[in-house]
Amino acid sequence: MEKTVAESATEQIQILMPADINGAGRLFGGKLMEWIDVVAAVVARRHSGHDVTTACVDTLVFGAPAHANQTLTLKGRVTYVGRTSIEVRVETFIEDLDGERHSINKAYLVLVAIDEHERPVEVPRLKLLTDEDRTEWENGERRRELRRKRRAEHLI
Repeated sequence: MEKTVAESATEQIQILMPADINGAGRLFGGKLMEWIDVVAAVVARRHSGHDVTTACVDTLVFGAPAHANQTLTLKGRVTYVGRTSIEVRVETFIEDLDGERHSINKAYLVLVAIDEHERPVEVPRLKLLTDEDRTEWENGERRRELRRKRRAEHLI
């Protein structure tokens, strides 16, 4: 079975409230990480048709701050799949009142599909339809190899 990137793509919108803001007047990084994890999980659940667990936050880059009363948009999409794992990219944007979006964060997470006994289960293959899909897949292969090397280094 195969699924396309579009079949599981997810978008979440937040208006930043005072409780989301730290003492420096910016969005708490941990709050953003929570939202990113939720978006990634929704994407992975939609792709796999199973519950998932986060295995790795591969890359998380904070590029710009966000402040109270701004609209935040998080967009998630599958970029790569293994046998039981799903790599998801979540991009975060600040949305101006005129609808223009400015990127503030990009994250790659790896989630594993699990059954009712919390054992890994196979996931559908990813059907690559666009040049962006293919580029993300190729980059995902490289990220997967880097993750394997890092794991091997930590086992020594």
